[in-house]
Amino acid sequence: MTRMSRARVARRIAAGAAYGGGGAGLAGVAVVGLLLAEMRLARRHVGNGVSPQVPKAQGLYGASYTVPGEPPLRLTMLGDSTAAGQGVRRGGQTPGALLASGLAAVAERPVQLRNVALPGACSDDLERQVALALADQDRVPDVCVIMIGANDVTHRMPPTRSVRCLSTAVRRLRTAGAEVVVGTCPDLGSVEPVQQPLRWLAKRASRQLAAAQTIGVVEQGGRTVSLGDLLGPEFAANPRELFGPDNYHPSAEGYATAAMAVLPTVCAALALWPTEDERPDLSRNEGFLPVARAAAEAASEAGTEVTAAMPTGPRGPWALLKRRRRRRVQEPEPSPSQTPAHPS
Repeated sequence: MTRMSRARVARRIAAGAAYGGGGAGLAGVAVVGLLLAEMRLARRHVGNGVSPQVPKAQGLYGASYTVPGEPPLRLTMLGDSTAAGQGVRRGGQTPGALLASGLAAVAERPVQLRNVALPGACSDDLERQVALALADQDRVPDVCVIMIGANDVTHRMPPTRSVRCLSTAVRRLRTAGAEVVVGTCPDLGSVEPVQQPLRWLAKRASRQLAAAQTIGVVEQGGRTVSLGDLLGPEFAANPRELFGPDNYHPSAEGYATAAMAVLPTVCAALALWPTEDERPDLSRNEGFLPVARAAAEAASEAGTEVTAAMPTGPRGPWALLKRRRRRRVQEPEPSPSQTPAHPS
């Protein structure tokens, strides 16, 4: 699928999400019997009996930066197993811990991490997660990172519903005063046990949803970072290094790669990134584009950020497409203040 056609599909899905439609589908699957057989085969190979436990990661990061009377920054993770950090053994290897540690180093300020993500969640669980994130009105997060979408594809949730749930979540968080960064749907075509034609269909569906998610998020005042190719060529080239023991979730190195792509956008959302980096760099093919085109471009290239720019244009709202330089994130030291990742 070309980027222009992906932009058209994404625009239709986002429009359906905004106006209550539900007819736009992902990938146009035709050979249903073969597809279902491939899905059953893939599910038998994914998991390898590995426990779905998520390591403890919540707590205070960057405590050495503490200044009396200055509260820590508050970072909340929402989404599915990727946001929770399923597939690694230590809390410091989860994306939330990596982002909190990296953010603390950039801001030179402690970061309080909370994680309300749920392994296995689809976008319709975000309503519950947002309610948890905003339960204490005196402690609204400074920034929320959402990673969601893979289960929407595998559970065949209508994409308009998926995008509608995500857009509503972003709007509620932004209205409450939190900055929002969304890691869009990863490329499921990179999961090692998945065979053709499911691999091709999964790749196509993932990228379509990622592009539609981008439109919905940007229109609500959030920012997106494409995770698609992080689970594509890099994972395909190093499957043993970047996939975890279950052959499905990222390994510690895989999560570090994703956190390295998301961290600059988190810092930019909090005005902690150098201001000169906020201008488009033409040598890196950055610039202002209609939001649907920017979404399609981002879905095809890992680590690409899309954020709102001019509100109107000849083809609707415009967005800024950025390809930020990634910052390596180190695993933080264990902290005695860390608490279970999923409080009741």
